[in-house]
Amino acid sequence: MGGALEARHIAAGEGSLLAEAEGEVEIEDGVLVLRRIHVRYTLRGCPPERREAAERAHSVHQGKCPVARSIAGAIAVTTELSFA
Repeated sequence: MGGALEARHIAAGEGSLLAEAEGEVEIEDGVLVLRRIHVRYTLRGCPPERREAAERAHSVHQGKCPVARSIAGAIAVTTELSFA
């Protein structure tokens, strides 16, 4: 996500972009299995005129993220973006 924002000239470093991930686990045959991950991105200090570009970056980043693409067949990944 950070790279997608930086490519659009939106600061993502030095604490500007925060990410919190939460996983949901189920028990399958007595084994804990990670089934879902939800990531909440918070973008700090984004000027109002750049928010549309940030939202576009967010809308496409999951399809370009190596981690999300690697686990997509086994674990559902969802994301959201908010501004602070």
